[in-house]
Amino acid sequence: MTSYATETHHPHISGLSPDQVRLIHHAALRILSETGIAMKAARGRELLLEAGASESGDRIKIPHNLVYDALDSAPERITLYDQTGRPTMPLELGRVFYGPGSDTPYTLDLETGERRRATKDDVRSFARLADALDNIDYAMTMGVPRDVRVGDEFIHGFVEMLKGCTKPMVYTAGNMEDMVDIHTVATTVAGGEDALRDRPFMLHYAEPISPLLFPPEAVDQVIFCAEKGIPLCFPPSPNTGGGGPITMAGALALGSAECLVGLILGQLVQPGAPFVFGMNLAVLDMKTMVVAYGSPEWSLGMAADVNMAEFYNLPVWGVGGSTDSKIVDAQAGLEACMSIYSALQCRCTVVHDVGYIESGLTSSMEMLVMGDEIIRMARFVMDGIEVSEETLALDAIARANPGSGFLSDDHTLNNWRTAQWAPSLLDRRQYEEWAADGSKDLYGRLNERVQAILDEHEVPELSAEADAAISEVLAEREAQAEAA
Repeated sequence: MTSYATETHHPHISGLSPDQVRLIHHAALRILSETGIAMKAARGRELLLEAGASESGDRIKIPHNLVYDALDSAPERITLYDQTGRPTMPLELGRVFYGPGSDTPYTLDLETGERRRATKDDVRSFARLADALDNIDYAMTMGVPRDVRVGDEFIHGFVEMLKGCTKPMVYTAGNMEDMVDIHTVATTVAGGEDALRDRPFMLHYAEPISPLLFPPEAVDQVIFCAEKGIPLCFPPSPNTGGGGPITMAGALALGSAECLVGLILGQLVQPGAPFVFGMNLAVLDMKTMVVAYGSPEWSLGMAADVNMAEFYNLPVWGVGGSTDSKIVDAQAGLEACMSIYSALQCRCTVVHDVGYIESGLTSSMEMLVMGDEIIRMARFVMDGIEVSEETLALDAIARANPGSGFLSDDHTLNNWRTAQWAPSLLDRRQYEEWAADGSKDLYGRLNERVQAILDEHEVPELSAEADAAISEVLAEREAQAEAA
């Protein structure tokens, strides 16, 4: 009797050939060593010059050895934990994790569908959604709360995420005051600074300004993260035709160079500082002057970005689940599906922006839930087809009467739950049943699902110590504002 070993094939795409990767890498080295960067942060300038970089006019030129030394010391794997200290996100090449985006000025109102300014309650609601959705692996703020004092948006956003979600989180900050206050709160939640360093539940997101500008607020955040052991991603935005050259190869070379500067700075401060490679690589649409979040170039650039990260042996940052549409419609679904599936096919490590609409200006809870369903569908496809003695079903085929089918066969009864993907939001009913149920479209079902989650999903309350730390930080900010 023939024995069949279990075999499964997992599809994969690449954006670059190995030779192209090397060409882009060497172009990035030339940008750093020959063109140089504009380093506006005093501490960053000092670190680079002390390590062997040179100054030429208003540029700092970085030799190749600083790049290779940084790559040698950076970890290839970063483990993110949830707030209870449980490891949930091993950031390494080949693994893929999805989450929302951050800091949109607008959101779609859940009750009216109106585009309006985001609030603290919205940030917490998005965090609760992320906590409840099985295919959303981490939280981001998804809104700049308008109902707080100007300058306090980032600390309030972080606090609302803590209150709404126990999963890991990616956070942003406006300045060093935000960084210090967020770290103070996070250490209390984690059980101390050493505990947070050992079991980090957060990844910091900071950006340089393309092309080749490194402002103090961004560089200081890089240095702070390295000192405190906070995992960091430092993705530039060399969007083609905007912050980057109009050609994808040029944008990749520029973005790689800019991201490597963040890596170098962190490793000079603390060898082994956890760092995620990557860039935001969309297009600046030449007709609208809008950075297109739904463009196919972003998916292609992300695949190439992953190839660069594989060359550097670092986990990689990417994007998926977003759209340029102003509402959750067919365009939104098309563009979200394209980017989510592409991110999974190229094995991008940290995929953000699920739930963005309007080119990153607006967040939508319905869009986030639709993204969760698309991710679940894409993961089923990417799991591939298992070929084994059980799945070949030769006994079932032998039992079948010609033309009778397999509906009542034991093989079907034993395997149908795992052999087929079952939608939770997509409608497969016959027309009469659908019409009798109110003829709801997908947006209506998404809205109902969001409402149900927010009504039912409970998140454990923060500890008394964490609440006290939050109150102290916010009170100190209030006192400083009144004194000013």
